[in-house]
Amino acid sequence: MSKKTSYLLGILLTIIIGTLLYCYLCDDCHCFPNGEEVVTEDTNNVAEPEVVPATRNALSISDANGNFNIKINDNFNFKTSNFSILKPISENITSEVVKLKDYLLENPLKDIDITGYYRSDETNNSAYPNLGLARANTVKNYLVSQGVPARQIDTHGALNDTINPDDANTLFGPLKFGIVTLEEDAVDEALEATCDSIRKNPIVLYFKTGAAQINLTAEQRQKIADISRCIDKLGVKVQVVGHTDNTGNADQNMTLGQGRADFAKNYLIRNGILDSNIEASSKGQTDPIADNKTEEGRTKNRRTVITIN
Repeated sequence: MSKKTSYLLGILLTIIIGTLLYCYLCDDCHCFPNGEEVVTEDTNNVAEPEVVPATRNALSISDANGNFNIKINDNFNFKTSNFSILKPISENITSEVVKLKDYLLENPLKDIDITGYYRSDETNNSAYPNLGLARANTVKNYLVSQGVPARQIDTHGALNDTINPDDANTLFGPLKFGIVTLEEDAVDEALEATCDSIRKNPIVLYFKTGAAQINLTAEQRQKIADISRCIDKLGVKVQVVGHTDNTGNADQNMTLGQGRADFAKNYLIRNGILDSNIEASSKGQTDPIADNKTEEGRTKNRRTVITIN
């Protein structure tokens, strides 16, 4: 092969390689036959978040063993991680509650059953075992304020992750209602035993005066729920008694004990137990349960006791 031929082949090879590289590196070029192009994957695309519609439950209450049935689009609404009913409450709800009150008064062997729902990602800031039960008790208090007898209301709480809030974190009607028929002259022996157990083993709180929150154990939360039920079904009152150690003046300690009792009372009121059902008092330093000569004993004496009569 002559030197000139080799030179021409080198030029041709350079052109071919250059053209291939140009087509490979150029995104906007159409160099391949039959419309085929090099497709590059876009790794910068971000998946759009799934939009979950808010759950909107209608207020529906019916009696499978009677002739009562209501259903309206309105309901009791709550913010997430909260058990206070959002205001204002619809006038439609108010008018239907009047019908419910009249029906229950005419049928004393029937109870309305309220189940409050809560999500697993909500924070329970109530005194109850779960946020659903706290919501049910808040609705119960509203019904009582409208004349529905408390003894004819049963409350429950249930986990339900299928209820979804809207963009403003509002839960629309996270509740279920029903009407149950009781047996005549039925005695709830389990409830009476529960109430008697609270009298024997009351809630004892140790906290600093001026604290913003009372931290309850799981057992104490259940006792709060049981106390609420004892009030509704048996008509008992809550007794909140403040105690102190013997440090300082006896009269001042009586006042200090009252302050602790009032603090616990206000906490119970914020959690749905009506003011009229709570009696707060002080025994000051007069009823120690431990030796005031030791710091450990004085700590035990600085207590607030919550029980029922």
